[in-house]
Amino acid sequence: MTTRADIDEFLALRRIAMVGVSRNPKDFSRTLFRDLCDRGYDVVPVNLFADEIDGHESFQCLQVIRPAVEGALLMTTPPSTEHVVRDCADAGIRRVWLYRAGGLGAVSRDAVEYCHSNNIRVVEGYCPYLFLPATAFPHRVHGFLMKMTRQYPRKAA
Repeated sequence: MTTRADIDEFLALRRIAMVGVSRNPKDFSRTLFRDLCDRGYDVVPVNLFADEIDGHESFQCLQVIRPAVEGALLMTTPPSTEHVVRDCADAGIRRVWLYRAGGLGAVSRDAVEYCHSNNIRVVEGYCPYLFLPATAFPHRVHGFLMKMTRQYPRKAA
């Protein structure tokens, strides 16, 4: 189960890979990518079919990124996520965020179990906008509703 400490520790990282960021400039993943960059994160795009995303060199896999990243935000489908968390382990990445806003997002039970059994700290679901300071109104409302329904992650005891 993801705690608020897991989220805060991930958001404290400065150099992260964003796996599955879209080539479509209007896609939500691109909005999040640009916003994280604007907030001072060194975000490295990973997309099998792109050489660059918004002027940043894009990589086809995590293992070839130099210098290495501290964590990976996965915006993939559940079947792809299982493969990508194995790539994270191979690349020495020990902090992973499986993105989810609605539906399953990138969350896969097998991927989560793989992370847990391979010493990878994992944020299971959630959208980073719920936890970043000064986010837009819809994200603040979403966070408020999650708190009201007790779905918002709690601080560890």
